[in-house]
Amino acid sequence: MEKNVGGLDRQLRILSGAFSGFVSVAVIIRLLEVDMVYSLVLGLLAVMLFGTAYTQKCPVCNALGHSTYEE
Repeated sequence: MEKNVGGLDRQLRILSGAFSGFVSVAVIIRLLEVDMVYSLVLGLLAVMLFGTAYTQKCPVCNALGHSTYEE
């Protein structure tokens, strides 16, 4: 798969991943009173966002034919 994540898209994925990870941890340590399922979902989302930002490859964007990557 070719790189298809770049620039602002990559930065937004990093920021969104950090926010999702923070909220996930906040739920685990009981700073937020919500169901633990949300922590799991947000944790997985954070891992996916960090992974796609790091590799600059997103399978969803690839399937849709969308790319923000510029050489």
